Formats: sequence, C-alpha cells, structure tokens
Amino acid sequence: MHQRADTLGTVRAWAPGRVNLIGEHTDYTGGLVLPMAIHLGTEIVATPTEGRVTLDSVDEPGEVRFGLPIDDRHAAAIEPSWGRHVAGVATQITGATGFTGVVRSTVPLGSGLSSSAALEVASALMLGAQGTPTEIAQLCQAGSRVATGVPCGIMDQLASAAGQLGHALRIDCSTLEITPIVVPDEVDIMVVHSGQHRELANSAYSQRRAQCEAAAAIIGPLRQASLRDVPAIDDPIVAARARHVITENLRVDEFATALAARDFDAAGRCLNNSHASLRNDFAVSTDVLDSLVAALQSTSGVFGARLTGAGFGGCVVALCARGVDPTPNGLQSWRVTAGPGASIDG
Repeated sequence: MHQRADTLGTVRAWAPGRVNLIGEHTDYTGGLVLPMAIHLGTEIVATPTEGRVTLDSVDEPGEVRFGLPIDDRHAAAIEPSWGRHVAGVATQITGATGFTGVVRSTVPLGSGLSSSAALEVASALMLGAQGTPTEIAQLCQAGSRVATGVPCGIMDQLASAAGQLGHALRIDCSTLEITPIVVPDEVDIMVVHSGQHRELANSAYSQRRAQCEAAAAIIGPLRQASLRDVPAIDDPIVAARARHVITENLRVDEFATALAARDFDAAGRCLNNSHASLRNDFAVSTDVLDSLVAALQSTSGVFGARLTGAGFGGCVVALCARGVDPTPNGLQSWRVTAGPGASIDG
C-alpha cells in the first residue's frame, strides 16, 4: 500500500471492491473466507483542506460536509447517507486530514461487491490513515459499524486493503493471517447481478450474527467446532446456522485446494454446496437468487455458482471455463479479475 504524499497538490486514493469466492457469514465468527479484490473500485480525487471534509459524488446525489474531528453520534447522522461511511472512518483517525474532492466508483451499488468497504478504505487513505493493510482494514471495520450500526466482519475491508494481483486471499478471521491463492488463467470469475437490490442494514444480518453467537455459547467458538457438536444445540434454527458456518469453513479449504490442483469440477461443487447451505441452513438466499444460481449451474462451461455477499439480493458468482459468459438475457454481469489492494498517490 502506497503512503500518502506530503504535498498540498491533488491526491488520488483508490480502493477496490471485492468478490467473495467462498466463505460466507464466517468472518464475524472468526472463520475462513476466500475473497479477491477486483478491478472495479472507488476513487477519491481531492486536495487537502484544514479541519473539514467536503466531498461530492459523481454517482450519488448530495454533497457530504463535516468538520474534524467528528464523533460517532454526528457521523451516524450525516446526510446524504452514503457520507456516513466517510464520516464513520473519520471517527477512528486521530488527527485526520481534511480534504475537498470528488468520489466516483465503478463498483455497482447494492450488488454485494462491497462498494461501501471500497469507499471506506479510500476515505481512510485520503483522511491520512497510516499503517499496514490489516490496520487500515480494522479502523474501516470500526468506522463501518459507526456508519451503519451493522456489526460487520472484517472481510470486505481487508480484501480491499490487502488485495494482490492475480490472487484470491484465504483469510483466517481469527488470526487475520492472509494466504494468497493463485486464480488460474484457465478459468474466469463471472459476477452476475440478480437485479434484486440489497441493503444490509435492512436485512436480517444482525439476527444471523446473534444466532451464531447463541450457537457459540453452547458449543464454543464455531471456528473450532465440528459437526459432531451440532446436536448439542436444541434450537433447530440455531443448530442450522452453526451447521452452515462449520461446513462453510471446510469448503473454503476444499475450494482453495481444488483451485490449486486445477480441479475445477471439484471447485465448482464447493460453490454449489455453499449456495445450498446458505439457502437451507442460513436462510439468506431469495427466490430470485435461487433461480439465477440454478440457471447458471445448468449452463455449459459453468463449473459452479453461488450467491456472493451477505445475501438477501445482490450478486451471484460463477466459476466458468475461460471465455464462457453464462449471463441470462437482461441481467448485468462482470468478468472480474483479481487486482491489487488500495493505494494513494499525490
């Protein structure tokens, strides 16, 4: 990650979105995830100003204005609402640097490709945050919680800050250890938007997290638990949530191993099984997502497909043979490539 230049000229901060290949609803339980930073991202171009942030958006209405420092209560009330992600991050940076600028993004909003995390990471760099990619991600995670009230995990911000060209990132969310996993040239990663807009704050995300915490209170941390522990949970819904997390952690390593071995059929089965678990045990899919996943899974040249992101709408990710485009008519899609993490120049 490049450091902020000590100049008073124009500064450009950029942070990528991410697609999570596998490992859904496991990060906030300290589990395993396998995201990759993508070539779609968010850019802020600005000049430093003293004690104030003024930010226009090319893509969203309204102008964000707030003074520095800013506290949690004021950050959570910023209008327009997209500016809360910027202000939330500012609450986490002592001596934050103000700026006046413009933000633009190629990450589609409400898609599950982490447009908000990309905005948070780019904002952190523009506000003068220092540290390793992991440290930047941690302060952005805290800022996101201030902005939205959603108890999010760290995967999105860490994938954006620490992305590596040509690699997905196996992240152990207990230790924050990152292991790069090569994405082979023989396959393409396709992301298809379901057309169903997703808003995490208005979903059952917090409820799912609470259910995982209830399971952990009975059988211990889900990262260390096994399927043999699940029958100890009397509540069938809580047991199902635990079963998803436990099996999803296993699928992350199964997928990474299959990808390294160029066994794309096996990797595809991991994706298919992940979606079934998210639908049946974690109940975060929708009829729209299920129909799209089924259509992709039945398309020649598609090894496997699953919802990506928290669910409740948004996008589906598919592992495809090189050059295959399985996008159904009328839907938007992106052939995404594994790109580098956030940077700042000026």
